[in-house]
Amino acid sequence: MDPAIEFIGVSYRTPLGHLVLDAFSLTVRRGEVLALVGRSGAGKTTILKLINRLLLPSGGTVRVTGRDSRDWDPVQLRRSIGYVIQDVGLFPHLSVLDNIAVVPRLQGWSAADVSSRVSDLLALMDLPSSLAGRWPDGAHVR
Repeated sequence: MDPAIEFIGVSYRTPLGHLVLDAFSLTVRRGEVLALVGRSGAGKTTILKLINRLLLPSGGTVRVTGRDSRDWDPVQLRRSIGYVIQDVGLFPHLSVLDNIAVVPRLQGWSAADVSSRVSDLLALMDLPSSLAGRWPDGAHVR
């Protein structure tokens, strides 16, 4: 199976010269779930920002679906990937379904395609479909 995300000898140095990553390599295949765990300052957020091109590597290559992240249009790249952050990451005024559907709706998906994708993603994470109608605070449909 082709890699979904690859870091090949990636280094990242902050604008002030602090080395955050040095020759970092990682392969994540399509369908795999990855959790980045570590102490504060270990580079977890830097890794995510390198994937979605909020940062560019100082050295090495970051590939998303086989393509160097620098070759992607940043907006298109960011709309093609998703990740979960450790802090609040859901819009509190939207249901779980509506939170998941933000990008597909921006891309003009039909309501049927959005609904199908939400169901697929909840199933992928082994979550009950009843969560789709809930709000981030755990309340039932309002």
